[in-house]
Amino acid sequence: MAITYTISDLAKEFDLTTRAMRFYEDMGLLQPQREGAGGRNRVYTARDRTRLKLTLRAKRLGLSLVEAKEIIDSYDSPRDTAPQLRKFLAILTDHRKKLEAQMLDLQANLDEIRTHEKEAKALLAKTEKAKAA
Repeated sequence: MAITYTISDLAKEFDLTTRAMRFYEDMGLLQPQREGAGGRNRVYTARDRTRLKLTLRAKRLGLSLVEAKEIIDSYDSPRDTAPQLRKFLAILTDHRKKLEAQMLDLQANLDEIRTHEKEAKALLAKTEKAKAA
């Protein structure tokens, strides 16, 4: 018999809320089976657990859930790794370029702040020197 998990099992293991788990399901990242009266109980498989683990790893890299889903779904296709790797590389390259642009913006902001700090310190020193005289 295959190992299965409840929503609480996986939420606890990955330090998530059950609400987050349901959101990932709504996004199509997880596809639990339904059991019990009216299909109220979610039953997760080892595949769902792996998909959740990959989703969280993608989030740590800063990828969107849509990007994570694209990558993860590519592994459900036939096992030709070239298309999977091309897709993965395209997403990573795009994400890297976005981060590099953000880093340039942040660097420009930091440079501007340093300039204003330097000017404010000079004005403060001038004001304190005039006050002391």
